[in-house]
Amino acid sequence: MSASTETVRVAAPGNALSQSVRDSLVVAQRNLIRMSRIPEMVIFGLIQPIMFVVLFSYVFGGSMQIGGSSSATAYKNFLMAGIFAQTVTFATASSGAGIADDMHKGLIDRFRSLPMARGAVLTGRTLADLVQTALTLLVLAVVALLVGWRVGSDGDTNAGRVLGAFGLLLLLGYAFTWIGALIGLSVRTPEAATSGGLIWLFPVTFISNAFVDTSHMTPWLRHVAEWNPFSATVQACRVLFANPGQSASDAWPMVHPVWASLIYSVLIILIFRTLSVRKYRSATA
Repeated sequence: MSASTETVRVAAPGNALSQSVRDSLVVAQRNLIRMSRIPEMVIFGLIQPIMFVVLFSYVFGGSMQIGGSSSATAYKNFLMAGIFAQTVTFATASSGAGIADDMHKGLIDRFRSLPMARGAVLTGRTLADLVQTALTLLVLAVVALLVGWRVGSDGDTNAGRVLGAFGLLLLLGYAFTWIGALIGLSVRTPEAATSGGLIWLFPVTFISNAFVDTSHMTPWLRHVAEWNPFSATVQACRVLFANPGQSASDAWPMVHPVWASLIYSVLIILIFRTLSVRKYRSATA
């Protein structure tokens, strides 16, 4: 059955893309149904970013200088773009753990026995994670408004720019889930995938402009932070939200943050999707 299906696919390559899309959506639906039957996965995924919002807002608010002001409100408006970006990138760990769990249980091998596009299993998983990330962002935005965050606090903005900022956040989160997918395929257990998915995220998110103005860093560290893909998305969101940003910088990603965010995210998707699909084929062969 699978041999004849493969023959049809080779004979009609024009159907390959539509077949891959359909297969990816089926796998995404399967993962979303699974998430809905394990509500604690969603609940615990929401608790952590809410804790970050409350802790950073009330513990560090008033002790940080943003644009020459040590106002707690100024720091909250500065902080939220960083918290949003951190939240979407930390979804990487759960994505990698989910794929590692499917590998450990042999589910991936069962998928391979079906006449389906090879990359559909990973694409479907990352799309399902994207939906969960979008839900988390929505809840987080409501919590941010409750603690005092406001768009347009440092200039004018509009609904289109705000939606564009959230779009960049989701694109960054989707890009990072492909890194998580590669990690999940490269380790033996879900526990190792969780640890491997988090350990590199801390330097990426903290050596950035997410929580502090990089002008306070040593010159070499500031240079690293300003060229960090994570920082580009944070700065782009601050521009689109019209929230206070970091001090003026001549680094290209800080001068053109929206374009830098788009370019970085697309490059990460192209590179790590290719590596993940290649690893998927060899890891389950």
